[in-house]
Amino acid sequence: MPISIDRFDESPPDALDLQEGTQPYRILRFLAEHDDQAFTQTELHEATGIARGSVGAVLSRLEDRGLVRHKGRYWAIGDDDRLASYAAQTSASSVSTTDNYYSEE
Repeated sequence: MPISIDRFDESPPDALDLQEGTQPYRILRFLAEHDDQAFTQTELHEATGIARGSVGAVLSRLEDRGLVRHKGRYWAIGDDDRLASYAAQTSASSVSTTDNYYSEE
C-alpha cells in the first residue's frame, strides 16, 4: 500500500515499520503474547513463519529500539513499561476472543 510523499519525506531514515502484518510486528506481538518466556531465533521462526534468515535482522532492529532484549541465544519482550502494558493488552484481547462470553447461546 503506497504512502503519501509527505509521510515518506517526514519519516526518519531508520524508521521501523510496526504495522500489523509486518515482520517486526509479528515478532513483537508473539513475544508480547508470551511475555513470561524467552525464545531462540529458531523458535521464533517456527512460531511466526518468518524466514529463518530474516528473524535475526528483525530482532536486531527491535533490540536497537529497546523493544526486545536477549541473553545468549534467547530473546524476550523488552523491559519498557509501555511494552508491559502492550503485553497485558495483547493477552487480554486474546482471552476475550477465546472465552465463552461471545458464545452462540
